[in-house]
Amino acid sequence: MRSRTVTRTILALAVVALLSGILSPTLVSAQQIVLRAADNQPPDYPTVQGLVFMANYLEAASGGRIRMEVYPGGQLGDERSTIEQVQLGVIDIVRTSTSPVGEFYAPMGVYSLPYIFRNETHMWKVVQGPIGRQLLDGLKGSGLVGLAYYDSGSRSFYTNKKPIRDVADLEGLRIRTQQSRVVLDMMEALGARPVPMAYEEVYSALQTGAIDGAENNFPSYGPRGVRHYEVAPYFSLDQHARVPEIVMISLQTWNRLSREDQDLIREAALASVPVQAALWRDLVAESRRAVEAAGSEIIDVNVEEFQAAMGPLYEKYGKAYGDLLQRILDTK
Repeated sequence: MRSRTVTRTILALAVVALLSGILSPTLVSAQQIVLRAADNQPPDYPTVQGLVFMANYLEAASGGRIRMEVYPGGQLGDERSTIEQVQLGVIDIVRTSTSPVGEFYAPMGVYSLPYIFRNETHMWKVVQGPIGRQLLDGLKGSGLVGLAYYDSGSRSFYTNKKPIRDVADLEGLRIRTQQSRVVLDMMEALGARPVPMAYEEVYSALQTGAIDGAENNFPSYGPRGVRHYEVAPYFSLDQHARVPEIVMISLQTWNRLSREDQDLIREAALASVPVQAALWRDLVAESRRAVEAAGSEIIDVNVEEFQAAMGPLYEKYGKAYGDLLQRILDTK
């Protein structure tokens, strides 16, 4: 309820600003424009609500001339297929993790490297600064136009028998991981034993002790997710992955728009960023309160110690990104 209230409040402010002449977009044509936008998350999820705000902003700012239809819940396909459809112009707009975008535009894969962001503030400084803008602009060569970044929080380790307080505590632990070479290499660098398995099998594996831990964000760990807090009560905030989300529009769609409409769509996307980020923070806080109330122990760790163990991994993967990795690490 609070999330919907936040969205309505900010939308109301945008409409008031428009009527007051603050936004004053230029309407260059009376022709109706309808944009289709895809998201694989459920309707009440922060990224979907971010797109809904963007749609409402566009409709209000254009006097109803530009409409954006949001299709949540994977109605138009999974992340990879919707990216492909946006490339082809079948879908106009997509919200996805930047992780699969790296398959279409390699430099975007730098965001998937572990521990490259020290915290949330560092992440926003990077993606909203020259580096983030460079990567958004670079998408055009892949038939995509980057509009804005959204927040997806961070992933951390959680365990069933003992807490992880420092890198040494991971030695020999069997941790469920995704089937990703980078993630497997991260586990090896930390001394853990990666155990790739289907997500649906993790709860029972934690419960029976077949694995010692897993990793994810608070909403997934908590009661609104897969409830792993019930069988793994130690949540260590190492925040090894902080992969931002991205909103993109088809280059084919973009090229059919006037410059004024392009500017308005980008403006609407950027206006939706603080809305989505606020909803995400609310969801994380709600999830954290719930698992703490249920008895989970939240452990703060020295993230720099974990990051220091990534030297070999950065050496292995950093070359593929030129100076991007070092520029991100150096951002203050």
